[in-house]
Amino acid sequence: MTIQPGDKLPDATFVKVTENGPEQVSTADYFKGRKVALFSVPGAFTPTCSAKHLPGFVEKADELKAKGVDEIVCTAVNDAFVMGAWGKSGNAGDAVTMLADGNGDFAEAVGLTMDGKAFGMGKRGQRFSMIVNDGVVEQLNVEAPGEFKVSSADHMLEQL
Repeated sequence: MTIQPGDKLPDATFVKVTENGPEQVSTADYFKGRKVALFSVPGAFTPTCSAKHLPGFVEKADELKAKGVDEIVCTAVNDAFVMGAWGKSGNAGDAVTMLADGNGDFAEAVGLTMDGKAFGMGKRGQRFSMIVNDGVVEQLNVEAPGEFKVSSADHMLEQL
């Protein structure tokens, strides 16, 4: 079942690359007590994700934070090293935190997986965005297959 606004994020673990190597972070701890703009992409370094999705959130980070967002998080079903490299390549810096959902556990737990086998990608997370406030989903924007509209930074800014 797909997560809905008003639902608490399910228990899942992300992996973040830090200066000391990979670090596991739980949804319960990571989203507690703050407002987070979370967006999910089907894959790091993929065309729409690299040309539009990540750059949009990097460019709009200050505007999102001015509207009360404490942190912006990007996730994908990729390993932490790929997410770290993509963040560097995309100039995410301190604007966007890259959290790996390497096994797709988070995407599965929120009911937002997709089958990317036709593209050689296996099980992935759908393209979506959400506002999470103290672990509870306030806004959820799920893209139709092949679309990039409602999960953008611009759309999220309109919702805040």
